[in-house]
Amino acid sequence: MEKIRSESNLSFLEATSIIVGHGVGAGILSVPYLAAHNSLREILLVTGFCYLFNVLLHLLIAELSLNNGGAQFVGCFESELFAGRLRTVLTWGTFILLGASVLVNVSAFLTGAAAVFRSWFGLPDWMGMLIFYVLGAGVVFAGMKLVGICEKFSVGAMVAVVGILFAATVLRDTSPMPSGWKGFNNMLAMFGMVSFSLSAVMSTPQVVKGLGGDAKKIRASIMTGLAVNAGLILFITVTTLLGVGGNISEDGALVDLAASLGGFVSVIGYVFTLLALATSFWANTLNLRDIVSEQTGWSRRLSWLAASLPCLILAFLGLSSFVGFTRFASIIQVVTGLGIIVAYSLSRKRVGGSALLGRFGSLPFQIIIACCSLLATVGAVLPVT
Repeated sequence: MEKIRSESNLSFLEATSIIVGHGVGAGILSVPYLAAHNSLREILLVTGFCYLFNVLLHLLIAELSLNNGGAQFVGCFESELFAGRLRTVLTWGTFILLGASVLVNVSAFLTGAAAVFRSWFGLPDWMGMLIFYVLGAGVVFAGMKLVGICEKFSVGAMVAVVGILFAATVLRDTSPMPSGWKGFNNMLAMFGMVSFSLSAVMSTPQVVKGLGGDAKKIRASIMTGLAVNAGLILFITVTTLLGVGGNISEDGALVDLAASLGGFVSVIGYVFTLLALATSFWANTLNLRDIVSEQTGWSRRLSWLAASLPCLILAFLGLSSFVGFTRFASIIQVVTGLGIIVAYSLSRKRVGGSALLGRFGSLPFQIIIACCSLLATVGAVLPVT
């Protein structure tokens, strides 16, 4: 096992908050629409199963990174998966494709923030993007420690916002929860969205580095962070179903709650959305900064610029809104996910042990994780009835 080198140390809460912050985003606000097409039983079963599956997936990634000195995906692939004459070509190809995927995702956070600033304050989109970029990228410029601190306070604020929404809902007349079997397609579609909402795979190496390779703390941080995300998913879903009923639109949970409960929810929705976008922006940009630094050997400052500025340019150009780019990013993530499992299998054999997963990282569980990942991808494109 290689020695862990990190720019700074993270506390347990900071590392856990990075996991939470990466996962919280637009996906959580989309779950209630799909949940309305399932019964409460399926909602609880799917969320519970997704949590267990994602715990195994994230611990697998953490162990792969741990075995490679806290390296990001590209570094792990180069060490474990790629070999021979094509090693350099495959490594740089993975770097370019994975980097492009993250750039597209981050630029979407900027356009989402611009929409909030436009609706809330009437600002033009370019100004909203610029404000969000300066504030968000400035945190990442300061380094991992400030990202961890900001994530910690932002996660606390989001939990408080969800609590306010829940209290405001239950104090009014509530709608009955959905019941009855609604079909396998509907359940699988929700499985895909909940899995997506829990995913913080790109931030897992940050936890490994920030906690200095401490296996017990890494395991506890990942399990706790995913549990908080699962709890947020359930609270937002149940709150929306109680407040709105089964007639939930595809506009997002907070839009429907605002229409049902009154205008004050719009303000709360703006706050939650900006916090969710900010935490995801910090986590993804920090990850891409480290990927660029590992692959190019550039300084952290230059890598930060290469990881953040193109996102702003893409957002200004409006390219991130193209459906093709979004699908491109999704395909890259699926291929990367399968590559991670193969790389982990090779790494586990090389190290001759398992610091995080133990027998839960053996071949049968690797196959289960791969099947669940593919199933979640299928579910993400299935229509609901």
